[in-house]
Amino acid sequence: MDGSPALLLLLALGLGCPGMQVQGYKMTVKFRDSSITHPRVGQRLELECQAANEDSGIFWVRMDRGRTLHFIVFISSMARTTFEGKERTSRRFEATKDSRFYRLVVKSFTPQDEGNYFCLMNSNQVLYFSPGQPAFLPVTTTPAPTTQGGTTEEDPSPKTPDPDTSKKKEPDFFCDIFIWVPLAGACVLLLLALAVTVVLCQRTRSRRCRCKRPVNRKPNVKPSVPRRHV
Repeated sequence: MDGSPALLLLLALGLGCPGMQVQGYKMTVKFRDSSITHPRVGQRLELECQAANEDSGIFWVRMDRGRTLHFIVFISSMARTTFEGKERTSRRFEATKDSRFYRLVVKSFTPQDEGNYFCLMNSNQVLYFSPGQPAFLPVTTTPAPTTQGGTTEEDPSPKTPDPDTSKKKEPDFFCDIFIWVPLAGACVLLLLALAVTVVLCQRTRSRRCRCKRPVNRKPNVKPSVPRRHV
C-alpha cells in the first residue's frame, strides 16, 4: 500500500473505515488569536491544534460549505510537512510543530479558504477527529434604502375611502328624478311637435302643386285674316 499520508486519508474517508472515530483522543482546534471571530479577506490566519499524548503526527483538513473534505497538510512527529501533491511547501499555507501544538497558517485568507478546519490523527489504523473550527467571512448585509429624511420607504397601501366624503360625493337620487324626468318629457314633446310640423308642411306643398294642364292641346292662336288683292 502506498505510504502517502494524503492517499491514506482519502482511502479511509472514502471507504468509510469502521475504525474512524471522532472521540477517544482529546484534540482541540482554535484560532491562535482568541480575539478573532471571523477572518477577513487578505488576513493572515493562524490555527492551532493540540494533539493527544501519543504523538504520531496529524493531518489538517478543511470541510467546505458543501461538506466536502479537502486535505491540506500532514505534519509528522518530526515536524516534517507534506502538502497536497507530496509537496514540501505550499503557496497558500504554512505548517509548523511546537511540542504537542501543530499550527496551520493561511497566508492570505480568501473565500476559497472558508470552511470548518479539523485536525485528525491516525493511531493503530484508527482516525481520530478534533472538533471543527469554523472560519467564514463575516456576512455583509445591505442597508435598506432610506429617504432624505432618514426614514425607510414603505410600499403605499390602498386606503379605504372615508364614508362621510363618499356620501357627500354621491348625487342625490331624488333630485335627479325631479330634474331629469321633466327635461326628458320636454324633449319628447319637442320631437313630437317637430314631427307634426314636418308632416303638415309636406301636405300643404302637395296641395299647391295640383294644377290643371292641357292634355295634348295646342295653344289658342288667333285666325289670320287673308289679305285682299287690289
